[in-house]
Amino acid sequence: MNKKQRMKKAIQSVIEDMMERIMHKVLVEDPFLKEDHHAKRPLYAALVPDEIFKGSHFERRFVTPFGGAWEKLAIVAANEGLGYGEGGKEIRGTINAERLRRIQEILDKLEHPEKGKGRVRPDWDTELQYVLEGESKKILPVTIICDVYIEDRRSDVTKKYAFELKAPLPNSDQSKVSKEKILKLYGMNSPQLDGAFYALPYNPYGARENYCWSFPARWFNMKADPVVLIGNEFWEKIGGLGTYKAFIEAVNEIGKKYKDRIYREFLGIEPPADALEEGELKGA
Repeated sequence: MNKKQRMKKAIQSVIEDMMERIMHKVLVEDPFLKEDHHAKRPLYAALVPDEIFKGSHFERRFVTPFGGAWEKLAIVAANEGLGYGEGGKEIRGTINAERLRRIQEILDKLEHPEKGKGRVRPDWDTELQYVLEGESKKILPVTIICDVYIEDRRSDVTKKYAFELKAPLPNSDQSKVSKEKILKLYGMNSPQLDGAFYALPYNPYGARENYCWSFPARWFNMKADPVVLIGNEFWEKIGGLGTYKAFIEAVNEIGKKYKDRIYREFLGIEPPADALEEGELKGA
């Protein structure tokens, strides 16, 4: 089995483990019981087909356990690719007080335009230079917990990277917190990492230049900032060349299997024509 095949197998193993637990939950431990639904919500049952609530029953038991799926998949890819991955890693260091003040100033300007002036646009290189030029004798401890921490162990000199990994369409608050954390990581007096990034694991718009979700764009230039990684840029950073393709193939292959099972075993119907291919992930 070559590296790409091992990567694909490892990704599928994570997803299959999560899906099997969900299937057991909705089929055995906590199935949708029509009689209970009718008794608890008689008005709903009188007005809305049971199938609508049956789908909601599955969704609620799917979304929570899959909330950390991206992080788990990234760690698996890193272990197979660069050599080591870990979630929720604490990065400790020190930072001078003026740099902290400048970080807050940058965030405030991005969030609240000055009266009579237009909105300030994010520009990572300019912002980071401004932070690093901040000097103060007051040194403060700082701890950052990163979503995903990765070590590149492929050579004698290990390189360390942190990633703020968010869903493909993140909200503004998440992005603001990520920007603050990444600026602090780069602003530490003795850098603890070789790089820190704001990463989105999938680009629903295809190419990076077409990414147009507005909320993160308030904090990052999503089309130009070098600390932003989207889709294939992220996967190939953590796993090496070919990782994104392996990820897409891994998900789409087992997606058909689970869609078929959900139709037949949970909904109790035959899959509609072409339904198993709908929603497949697309490569960049």
